[in-house]
Amino acid sequence: MERINIKVKEFNSDVFKLLDNWLLLTGGSMEDAGCNPMTVSWGLFGVIWFKPVVMAAVRPQRHTLQFIEKYDTFTLCALPEDKKDVLNFCGSKSGAQYDKIRECNLTPIKSERVDTPGFAEAELIIECRKLYTDCIKAKNFLDKKIIPECYPERDFHHIFIAEIVNISGTLKYKK
Repeated sequence: MERINIKVKEFNSDVFKLLDNWLLLTGGSMEDAGCNPMTVSWGLFGVIWFKPVVMAAVRPQRHTLQFIEKYDTFTLCALPEDKKDVLNFCGSKSGAQYDKIRECNLTPIKSERVDTPGFAEAELIIECRKLYTDCIKAKNFLDKKIIPECYPERDFHHIFIAEIVNISGTLKYKK
């Protein structure tokens, strides 16, 4: 798939739709001990500390968490509509039991600015360098109804705020 480099200020996407269609979050390294993708639909795009950022949320039981915690970088990839089965698989199966990349016939490709790969099948690759991490805490919820609705097992997300250091995508993602 042909992608072009997109400057952050030229990135054009409805981020609500982007997340609603799901993204592939990948942690790890092509050079080192491997990588693992997982599907995400919760997150944020914005600006903090004078930097363009994403906020990714990963539950503690996700196999990908160990890769995100170990490495300084991760990628977010948007796949075309015909790859929804890949996103379903990567969101419902554990990388501890499956080689998701092999099972889904994904082709890892070297990223421009981070060690974590993107995928040749992606329409959009957002390369991210972690800036901050924390865990959601029950005591900090102002709306306590969220806990039983979203965290009945009290498996609160680990939060990663990361600077967007590179974007490549098809023309549909450029202003």
